[in-house]
Amino acid sequence: VWHSWLWPWDWWSLESVREMVAGGMQSIRECEICAFAIAMCVLLLFMWYCYRVGREHGSSPLRGRYLQNGFAFCQSSECFRCTSAGESLNQRLYHSLQEYAKRYTWSGMGRVHKGVRDQGRYLNSRPTIQRPEVFFLPDLPSAPFFSREVQRHDVELLEQSFPALLAEFESIYHQPPGRSGSSLPPGWKANNTPRGQWWTYYLVNQGTPLVLNVRRCPRAWRVLGQLRTFISNNVFGNACFSVLTPGALITEHYGPTNVRLRCHLGKRMALNSHVYCYVCSRFSESI
Repeated sequence: VWHSWLWPWDWWSLESVREMVAGGMQSIRECEICAFAIAMCVLLLFMWYCYRVGREHGSSPLRGRYLQNGFAFCQSSECFRCTSAGESLNQRLYHSLQEYAKRYTWSGMGRVHKGVRDQGRYLNSRPTIQRPEVFFLPDLPSAPFFSREVQRHDVELLEQSFPALLAEFESIYHQPPGRSGSSLPPGWKANNTPRGQWWTYYLVNQGTPLVLNVRRCPRAWRVLGQLRTFISNNVFGNACFSVLTPGALITEHYGPTNVRLRCHLGKRMALNSHVYCYVCSRFSESI
């Protein structure tokens, strides 16, 4: 009787173990399928993330280093500063230098030739006070702000022309919107800023005159023609009216080159407005 009682117990135990093992193997298979599905989802998400990062930062090797809050670079495909980089840019610079030398002379162009040839090294190793986005010319003096005596003739001409420039600014700024759906007058362009509004009205953009804008500002155009050091027929040449709403902030950024100086002629300035350059700031004053 004891034997007979043990046999069904043994049989039940073996069956139970067999069922438990089979159930465990099935669970493992299901877990493997779930784990595989999760791993594939993670892999796809990682690939999508890499694609987005590469797409956003791949257009310029310097962009990822200096991009701040998404406003240090514009999104215009026509902007030479924000879209040009790498070997293609160096080739364009060298080609332009060769064309200039053929038309004029190589005399005195040794430093420029050296700058074009070594752009990659200069742009990647410059201290932060000078790291232009497009072209760096070595051995030029640098300062956060230059004295007005450096360009005395042009500064005095701009100051003398202030009433005419202010009048033309008022005329173009207070025109009705240029097109339906836009709050800006004709010729004005809105720029991205982390805070406030920033609008520009270009007379010359990257060396190219904007004909319609120039026609609306004939006196300002004549003043530009009288400046001795204004850059024209060159991608580094710009002249514009610029408006910042009270409290607006422009993200700090580097310009395209260190071979030019930028002059700010204040038309209407809010109290305590500043222009910052590197670690220095200066009060902006109405002339």
